[in-house]
Amino acid sequence: MMAFMSSVLGRSKPPAPARRRERLFFEQRPQAIYAIGDIHGCYDGLKAIEERIIADAASIDGEKWLICLGDYIDRGPASAAVLDHLTSPPPPGFRRFCIAGNHEVALQDFLDSDGRQDQWLSIGATETLASYGLYPRHRDSRSIARMLQEYLPEEHRDFLRALPEMIVVPDYCFVHAMIDPALGLEMQSTETLLWSRPAEFQWNGVKLGFRVVHGHTPVRDVEINDNRINVDVGAYLNGHLAAVKIGVNSVDVIKY
Repeated sequence: MMAFMSSVLGRSKPPAPARRRERLFFEQRPQAIYAIGDIHGCYDGLKAIEERIIADAASIDGEKWLICLGDYIDRGPASAAVLDHLTSPPPPGFRRFCIAGNHEVALQDFLDSDGRQDQWLSIGATETLASYGLYPRHRDSRSIARMLQEYLPEEHRDFLRALPEMIVVPDYCFVHAMIDPALGLEMQSTETLLWSRPAEFQWNGVKLGFRVVHGHTPVRDVEINDNRINVDVGAYLNGHLAAVKIGVNSVDVIKY
């Protein structure tokens, strides 16, 4: 329990100002959206939650989306397998979107800087490297970066580069971490979208006019309130994932 709680109290900041990624705005939303919380290398959990989503969506005739809320890698045992899965075609009848998490951005920064920006090494890199069959003998960031550059599949590189940082549809905004409720969506900083915690902001009396669907801050169970939905249930601690189903007039939770 202490490990779980300590993971939500602090905020790790990016080592340098993060570049702004794509932000996707849609004027309409599909018949159903299934948003999956932080995966963190839990490939078996990802497969299991997708199977439950596919079964749940079998009776829905309209367009269906899968939105993954970031943090696909690190801490769990099978980051490489998770990226293999997410770079493969989505289940039949679905469109899949994947949002950037702070762990993906930290890895991208590590690679782009040839290991000079080495924050990634302290937030779960060991497990990710092992999932690619890499077990560095020394903690030299430059040599680890060169090693990973050689072994990381190009499909995984392209995936990391292309991840957007926000998806907006009528009534909902999907991000990895949080938004600043005092600012408009176009004014949000990349750092806020990827690294912030809900407790950093004042929510009393706030009426956004939409709900923020996010992960990044682990909770015991999916949290749903008027302003936001937190879908991060700490998969790397227990192997279980959750998803929130957003229908035309309903919000439901799916668990594995």
